[in-house]
Amino acid sequence: MLILFDIDGTLLAGATKAHREALDAALREVHGVEDSETFRPSVHPAGRTDGEIARMTLVLAGVSAKQIDDGSDAVREVCCREYERRCPNDLAHRVIPGIPELLLSLFSDDGVRLALLTGNFEPIARIKLKRAGIGMYFPVGQGAFGSDSEDRTELPAIARHRAGDAGTPYPRAQTVVIGDTPLDIACARADGVRCVAMATGPFGVEELHEADAVAADAHELLGVLERL
Repeated sequence: MLILFDIDGTLLAGATKAHREALDAALREVHGVEDSETFRPSVHPAGRTDGEIARMTLVLAGVSAKQIDDGSDAVREVCCREYERRCPNDLAHRVIPGIPELLLSLFSDDGVRLALLTGNFEPIARIKLKRAGIGMYFPVGQGAFGSDSEDRTELPAIARHRAGDAGTPYPRAQTVVIGDTPLDIACARADGVRCVAMATGPFGVEELHEADAVAADAHELLGVLERL
């Protein structure tokens, strides 16, 4: 089984302040947008890719689509640079309870492969998990990130392609997305793979009912995955 984990709200909680500030700094440096925070209530970032959040914010700020496209690489580069500078050295206290034990159990299972599926730009994702002390469970060269596509629905197929052999994507029937938002569920559905939702982020169990299964926490998630 290929298990694709989201990060924010699924593996880590409350680790987004430096990330948000880094993206704001990138929009300011690349596009001159000084008031990103004023648009945040209209953007609803949970479950979105960094590129999509940037685009939505820039549109609200009156930046043209061409300028957004032309500056996308620069926004990503500045955002990653600023995040590395701003991110606390230790994020271990932000790991959701039960996650270290869950990851160790899954990592030790020969029938399981772990990878990330997150809207974070990849360098940001790697820094977050390294400083949280759980990065070793997610191999480089695997998974899919906001730096691969602005459209989150494209990420499961990218992750399956990277996990496959000889150009054949990893089978849909053996792939599961783990996330904490309705957008995580939607991206799994777009690729025809299963999704288990965790009610550890901003959405409750009832709001995540469209997933194949919902776990209240990491401890419950292990039992759900064993049944799958």
